[in-house]
Amino acid sequence: MARAATTTDAFNAVAEPRRRQILDVLAGGGRPVGDLVEALAIPQPLVSKHLRVLREVGLVRVHDQGRQRIYRLDSEPLKSIYDWVRRYERTWSARYDLLDSVLDDLRDDPTGAEKPKEERQ
Repeated sequence: MARAATTTDAFNAVAEPRRRQILDVLAGGGRPVGDLVEALAIPQPLVSKHLRVLREVGLVRVHDQGRQRIYRLDSEPLKSIYDWVRRYERTWSARYDLLDSVLDDLRDDPTGAEKPKEERQ
């Protein structure tokens, strides 16, 4: 049975750790494939394979500069990921605030002794 494509959009493309590493490097500016190979210490065919996927979903643009092909990040497709993750930010913030409160309580009383009921209110 043929495997379903998993790289049809930005969500699926960035699910692969090596592709995220490539995007991280390209966030610093355009780079030729050889620079990516050196920066990531992975074989050139593998870098090229991931760049193809990233190009297909629009996360990477390429242009010729002399004899080199320069790859650049196009962050616009990442906006859909950001918009989705942003919906959960309020939940995370509330949980971190609660954790901060617990840590403050522990710092105030490292023994963990329970405070009398009237002090807790």
